[in-house]
Amino acid sequence: MNKNKKTPNNKDAVNFGFQKVTAKQKRLLVDEVFSDVAGKYDLMNDLMSFGIHRLWKDVFCKMIPNLDSNIIDVAGGTGDIAFRIKARGKELNQNPYIVICDINQEMLKVCKDKAINKNILHGIDLVVGNAEKLPFADNSFDYYTIAFGIRNMLSIEDTLKEAYRVLKPTGKFLCLEFSQVQNELMKPLYDFYSFNVIPHIGKYVVNNKEAYQYLSESISMFPNQEDFKTKIQNAGFMDVNYKNLTLGIAAIHYGYKI
Repeated sequence: MNKNKKTPNNKDAVNFGFQKVTAKQKRLLVDEVFSDVAGKYDLMNDLMSFGIHRLWKDVFCKMIPNLDSNIIDVAGGTGDIAFRIKARGKELNQNPYIVICDINQEMLKVCKDKAINKNILHGIDLVVGNAEKLPFADNSFDYYTIAFGIRNMLSIEDTLKEAYRVLKPTGKFLCLEFSQVQNELMKPLYDFYSFNVIPHIGKYVVNNKEAYQYLSESISMFPNQEDFKTKIQNAGFMDVNYKNLTLGIAAIHYGYKI
């Protein structure tokens, strides 16, 4: 990862963790991060969260009430959410059609290999696309899901507007993301773990400490539960609410296009 970036001096600077960079630089840096870690992305999720992310994702997927639907999973990466939805659909004798959309081709290559290994050959399409300018028509999907991806976008607001645009009327928006710990005793312990332990796990497992330093920084820069709820409402969604997971380490925000 390039450490010799010039700090932009204009009002268009965006956050890459704690650094201020240009939009173009952030796009390249985020792409580099995920290309570097794609092969061991799922393993790192297990190690960092002690497997708890699996429980969060199960809760998340159960918030889709009707799986006989068209679903777009944005920043779908290695397909963790989509494959859970497909498995749940099979249990309920329902047949979801899922578009997994991600801007990073390396992540989608891992996703494709996993789909083949799971013998999931139908009902899923992989699309390289930008969450802030989705290559789909208005009113295309019944559900929009995004898990641990929205904080990496250049503009949260533009991403939410696109989510609203591609959802059908009455469609449901669902976002699983790291959030603000609600327990004051837990918060300093969580911060210590995030900034002092996770980057070292990244160093030894994927030989990329900087990628997971960015992860920790991006989490701390993300809006808290109420502020993110307001952003979702400002994008046009109604009946917006959220569910805290594990004391607010993560949260599921949801709302409807009415």
